[in-house]
Amino acid sequence: MTGFESMDNLFGLTGQVLVIGGTRGIGRAISLHFASAGASVVANFLRNQKAADDLKATSDREGLPIQLCRADVTTSQGIEHIAHSALEGATQLSGMVYCAATGVHRVFPELTTRHFDWTFSLNVRAFFALTKALLGSFSERASILAISSMGAERALPYYSLVGSSKGALEALSRHLSVELAPRGIRVNILVPGAIATDAWKTLPDGDERMKTAVDRTPSGRLVTPEEVAYAAHFLCSKAATGIIGQTLIVDGGAGIVG
Repeated sequence: MTGFESMDNLFGLTGQVLVIGGTRGIGRAISLHFASAGASVVANFLRNQKAADDLKATSDREGLPIQLCRADVTTSQGIEHIAHSALEGATQLSGMVYCAATGVHRVFPELTTRHFDWTFSLNVRAFFALTKALLGSFSERASILAISSMGAERALPYYSLVGSSKGALEALSRHLSVELAPRGIRVNILVPGAIATDAWKTLPDGDERMKTAVDRTPSGRLVTPEEVAYAAHFLCSKAATGIIGQTLIVDGGAGIVG
């Protein structure tokens, strides 16, 4: 006997997992992958009903345990609704992955305090409020994962508000990781590199920046949402119980070549 657990026990996911912003892009990939790994997923969304319906159709076709929850997590009513939905049919939450994000991509002179409040409300404040509201509902071995951005550390064009909000999200997550660790709740941060999602369309120079990202990545391609989901799976699994307050970067090696 080696004392090591089986791989299935280490990497299998169980219990109820809440995925905020879980019907598009990275969030969609995480919802599908977590459900296929054994978790019961509650995928939150707000505006894009078509994307939500498509996720539900896929999960039904593949027999995956995913339920949708439409709620605005920037409001107290939305948080109350999603907290109720997340615990429907479950006594506790085994995890939460916070993928929701928004932002205004403009040069600094064109930005306003309204843009600031809009961006930080979803990217930071809602994460704080939702974690606080659900604190008593997490199991003793629950995992909270915040999806950040390379813009949290790098100054990127048209990205000052989103990047700074992601920096705040990371700082908050690290503080929470220390405070919640005695409860058995692990908090970590996952930073995807350049990924081919609809987010590029919101950038004024999105096509050019995507090409540059491909050129500078050693693998010669962008990271996929599925590859980010694999990393999220690991951080939320029993195999990562010793990882607390850390940041995992999934960028295809782009960050090590300058």
